[in-house]
Amino acid sequence: MPGFGALASHWWMPVLFIVIAGHFTNVCVTLFLHRAQTHRGVRLHYIAALPMRLWLWLTTAIVTQEWVACHRKHHAFADREGDPHSPLMEGLRNIVFKGAFYYRKAVRQPGILEKYGKGTPTDWIERHVLSRLNWVGILVMLAIDIYLFGFFIGAAVWGAQMLWIPFWAAGIVNGVGHALGYRNFQVKDESRNISPIAIWLGGEELHNNHHADPKSARFAAKWFEFDVGWLYIRMLQFVRLAKVDYARGH
Repeated sequence: MPGFGALASHWWMPVLFIVIAGHFTNVCVTLFLHRAQTHRGVRLHYIAALPMRLWLWLTTAIVTQEWVACHRKHHAFADREGDPHSPLMEGLRNIVFKGAFYYRKAVRQPGILEKYGKGTPTDWIERHVLSRLNWVGILVMLAIDIYLFGFFIGAAVWGAQMLWIPFWAAGIVNGVGHALGYRNFQVKDESRNISPIAIWLGGEELHNNHHADPKSARFAAKWFEFDVGWLYIRMLQFVRLAKVDYARGH
């Protein structure tokens, strides 16, 4: 085990940690929250899902039922009145920089969890830790970061982790993904594919493809597109930790 502040000895170490940890957070969001829990395109074995749930608890304080309810409502009202986070309704700048605010506003609406959040985990750890004490996880992460990087750099690393999902998911995917990019499918909403090589955001860059076929566990639709989330699913499937219920072209 490294000593206190040991990973702050070189400038690139905290940067590399933020990038790797951030990518893993994106992967947990797209695989567990999005493809498995919200749309049921893939089923993750408990052994695969639990580390993802714990990591999201540490790095985001997201409550599974709230995230699922917000996203299902987004699909039900995409880019029209009732959409929790549409740049067409609220403005691109607002969604990019205040996406988390719109998320919190949506999940606090009466009845939204009961209507759109059905089927999410209700096991002991969800009831007593991950949902009930969702704020504790990010404090544990703060303690870990301070131990690894020291008081000042550790706090900065933690701050970057706390801003990661509000910016990249709530902001970029929900904002840019409905404003800029290319479209493979003429769906009713304004969803766009941000990039055909979908690695940084775990595959969520292929947003138009997803809106055209939400249940699909595979987001790529054209030969030149690459969905790294699907690669991770195939790896989990290979070791029998994932079962694909439906995937486009599979």
